[in-house]
Amino acid sequence: MINDTLQNRRYIIAVVISAVVLIYIVRLFTIQILDDKYKEGAESNAFLYKTQYPPRGLIYDRNEKLLVYNKPAYDIMLIMREIENLDTLSLCKDLNITREYFAQRLIEIKDRKKNKGYSSYTPQVFMTQLSAEDIATMQQFIYKYRGFYIQNRTLREYSYPAAAHLLGSIGEVSPRMIAQDSYYKQGDYAGRDGIEYTYEKQLRGEKGVEILLRDAKGRIKGRYEDGKKDLAPKIGSNLKLTIDIQLQMLGEKLMDGKMGSIVAIEPATGEILSLVSNPTFDPSILVGRQRSENYRKLVNDPMKPLLNRATQAQYSPGSTFKPLQALICLQMGGITEKSYFPCGGKGSLPISCTHFHGSPVSLLNAIEQSCNPFFWGAFRSSLEKNGYGNENVNFREAYTAWSEGLKRFGLGKRFPDSDLYEQGRGYVPDTSFYDRSYLKKTAWRSLTIRSLAIGQGEILVTPLQLANVAASIANEGYYITPHINRSDSMRQRIHSVGVDKKHFQIVKEGMERVSTFGTGRYAHIPGIALCGKTGTVENNHGKDHSLYIGFAPKDDPKIAVAVVVENAGFGATWAAPIASLLIEQYLTGKIERTWMLEHMLNTVLNPHAKRY
Repeated sequence: MINDTLQNRRYIIAVVISAVVLIYIVRLFTIQILDDKYKEGAESNAFLYKTQYPPRGLIYDRNEKLLVYNKPAYDIMLIMREIENLDTLSLCKDLNITREYFAQRLIEIKDRKKNKGYSSYTPQVFMTQLSAEDIATMQQFIYKYRGFYIQNRTLREYSYPAAAHLLGSIGEVSPRMIAQDSYYKQGDYAGRDGIEYTYEKQLRGEKGVEILLRDAKGRIKGRYEDGKKDLAPKIGSNLKLTIDIQLQMLGEKLMDGKMGSIVAIEPATGEILSLVSNPTFDPSILVGRQRSENYRKLVNDPMKPLLNRATQAQYSPGSTFKPLQALICLQMGGITEKSYFPCGGKGSLPISCTHFHGSPVSLLNAIEQSCNPFFWGAFRSSLEKNGYGNENVNFREAYTAWSEGLKRFGLGKRFPDSDLYEQGRGYVPDTSFYDRSYLKKTAWRSLTIRSLAIGQGEILVTPLQLANVAASIANEGYYITPHINRSDSMRQRIHSVGVDKKHFQIVKEGMERVSTFGTGRYAHIPGIALCGKTGTVENNHGKDHSLYIGFAPKDDPKIAVAVVVENAGFGATWAAPIASLLIEQYLTGKIERTWMLEHMLNTVLNPHAKRY
């Protein structure tokens, strides 16, 4: 019995000892293999892994003019565990910072909620984006401050104070970006918007590592194995954009003192030649240590200079919608090239005309003179072509065909295959919208939604979408997705608009007559067959918006343009001349109508639309 008890105890003791040994083995495995903290601690005593940041790729315009390049910059890094006997007053003096700033930065660095990658063994960013002038003094005295060292970086530099919305900016990565991409560490920079964001992975390159040896006191003694284990950084790829920087700068000058935007597209390729949004700012103000303060000013400005009005702002298209309306109605069979509708001028019902011309009105004259009653008649005829039917089924099918026709021109949606970072969707109401608005399917008819006939009502477009409509008409039935990377071949991204080619000629002829005899004749360019359409858009929040779309030359289009000038009044007075000046410059390389140029450049319509 005693022997049995001792025998059992022996097994128990063996199990306990085995368990203890297993626990130690697991713990050692965790410490040495799984837990980076101890590995970092051990290696940091012998090595300093110094990240080598690659220069970002350069950015050029379509004519090989350099737009964005790099200049040297520096970060102050620290390794918390190595800091000892620090003369805080001296350090603050050399860095030109206050003791309060120094103390606050240490708190932020140690805060694992804000700095999830914090380790006392690894380098942490103390100050970022210092220029050569900022760092000059520190380079002489850095040896006095154990645990601190200088990290070479680069900052963006701009050849021209233009195209800020299109180019975008660089900023420090957020915790979310770090969580989504293991490439980034706390203190890294990345593209935050525009081209810099869209093509971040191509532009950023790949980081390298320099391994430095330490002695027992942590002092740098040279490179490990003479640099054989170092990893060289890979420079980011360069980008060639579709924009013409000279055209871009002209557009920005023309829009100075005005609220609005310009979009210019090469119809045959979908390449964006100019993308102007005003108010705007010099892209260089969002570089370096002043970025945060300047960004805060831009955010707080009630004029919203950070908003890219060219791609994000949404407007009723007004009369610029009429050429598109004509094409959809022709395709649906609601009208023909020989259709006529009466016009009683201001006395016309249910939609009056704002122009004076004869009656009845043909399609050509309706486009030329922007006749509202004609387009109301065309709209109604198209939707009621097969009557209303039981429970409005025929009418609702016709309306769906009409709204889907608009969407094929790129309205009511973003361009999903474009490389433009920020886009508004615009809005094309469907049948469900009106069912909800009027509570039942049979409660709304052509008359109820008549504002859509002339580009008002619920329909909304972005300037980018308007320019794409102009390009689609210029191409007589298709568009290539608007884009800004010229090296990215997008010629295969062809979108048919679903309108027979035979319908485009009369619409293009009507648009040419706008520029010679009609509402846009003030914008006529001698010697160039310009096709266009003006628009004066009602605005519930102030003065009407001035709009224009156009392309030239008529038979071999090289450029399509959309212009929006907010709260400016008639489209013929402001948007059309601005567009024609841009077209003249692009096609001829100069502007002969200097009187018009001076007038547009020197007129301030909104003194608050300032440039930063």
